[in-house]
Amino acid sequence: MAGRTSINLSAIKKIIGLLLVIEGLFMLSCLGFSAWYDPGFFSNLRLFDPSHDFFPLLVSGTGTALIGLLLWTFNKKLDQSSIGKREGYIIVTLTWVVISLFGALPFILAGTTSSYTDAFFETMSGFTTTGSTIFNDIEALPKGILFWRSMTHWIGGMGIIVLSLTILPILGIGGMQLFIAEVPGLIPDKLHPRITQTAKSLWIIYVFLTLVQTILLMLGGMNLFESLCHAFGTLATGGFSTRNDSVAGFSPYIQYVIIIFMYLSGISFTLHYFVFKRQFGKVFHNEELRTYTLVVLISTVLIMAGLVFVQHRNPGIAFRDSLFQVVSVITTTGFITSDYLLWPFYAWLLIFLLMFVGGCAGSTGGGIKVVRILLLFKNSRLELKRIVHPQAVLPVRLNGKPLSQDIVYNVLAFFLIYMITFAFGSLVMSALGLEFESAVGAVATSLGNIGPGLGIVGPVLNFSVIPAPGKWILSFLMMLGRLELFTVLILFSSSFWRK
Repeated sequence: MAGRTSINLSAIKKIIGLLLVIEGLFMLSCLGFSAWYDPGFFSNLRLFDPSHDFFPLLVSGTGTALIGLLLWTFNKKLDQSSIGKREGYIIVTLTWVVISLFGALPFILAGTTSSYTDAFFETMSGFTTTGSTIFNDIEALPKGILFWRSMTHWIGGMGIIVLSLTILPILGIGGMQLFIAEVPGLIPDKLHPRITQTAKSLWIIYVFLTLVQTILLMLGGMNLFESLCHAFGTLATGGFSTRNDSVAGFSPYIQYVIIIFMYLSGISFTLHYFVFKRQFGKVFHNEELRTYTLVVLISTVLIMAGLVFVQHRNPGIAFRDSLFQVVSVITTTGFITSDYLLWPFYAWLLIFLLMFVGGCAGSTGGGIKVVRILLLFKNSRLELKRIVHPQAVLPVRLNGKPLSQDIVYNVLAFFLIYMITFAFGSLVMSALGLEFESAVGAVATSLGNIGPGLGIVGPVLNFSVIPAPGKWILSFLMMLGRLELFTVLILFSSSFWRK
């Protein structure tokens, strides 16, 4: 609102409180699987047994919801002037920190992690849909904890702010500020005049695709628990699995189902909306989608050629493994069917480069995003023409429409800051004792919200060996990547806080 200079702390605390209530309810929803997978749960009256995961989930969920309720109740009522741009950025950044702080409680109370640092790392990795893990034996985890672990993906994939806008119309007050700060992309698409309707449409599509994939996985032999967990990890492009070998041990049918839904999750959900509305022209003529598909196909063929002609693998298996890992990495999902570090050098190097590309803007994928890479190439090509014809007006076009210079400058700034952050993060991780390959792999996978990296954090290993300070740094990079840099970094600008 014009003229307002102070930050509305009451509105910030009230909304964060409301989001904590939602998080607490999600925690409590995991209790069913905790009880169901313990045959002696009811007969042995283990409801309040602290050694069972039911009690930690019950305490964590109830405590989180109660604290959130107190914050909501004892702060001023929201009105039209409650949420401006500054409040929006603060609320979104603080929300992702706070929900991770509270989301770590089930892990630490259940004794599944040895330190709060590990619990926070796992939770931030879940909410940001990174999928990096510190667990050495995932299959030994209690089912309730495993389900909460996967649910953090699903909540974070579309965004807890977007979810709150869907179910709580009151947040339509200033809701656009929250939506812009959380939803990835150049300019978040408004599908409806009211932002709450846009959020609702996105979540309806998200839930629908989750249900469809769950059913298809069950048809392939997965039980309901594993089907839900893997659907959550796929649609959110997160990558947490219920198995130690990720998806490698499942049938080719299940792997292909996951490939299809990873690919769909890497597409802008605005295009999914157009499909549901039968506006197919907007989908087929979308340059970002065509580029995304082309990169997947070319990368798959190049890697498959190496596996077949260099390592002499079966063509059918080579195609499936190549396609799976390419789609998994470019969409930043991070599921694994093969150790790509054992592939020919150029193949795993290509996989590493795909970590920077990411999915489409407006998808649940991380990374720089295909559209930004596309615009960088378009602008570079036009710059060569501008050198030859300095007087010519040559705007960068996307889908046939000229883009403003502000958007081009935004893309250039984003790419520069992204690469500087990657380089600086790699130096810091090297200073903490990681060798070069592991340092760049850990930073690239955290900043891009991917999951597996290189070296000691490669596809068949995990992040348990990273020193505690490194886990906090990587957790920050995960959040930085999920909120696309500017939402977080703007809080470190003195002009942001200046009246």
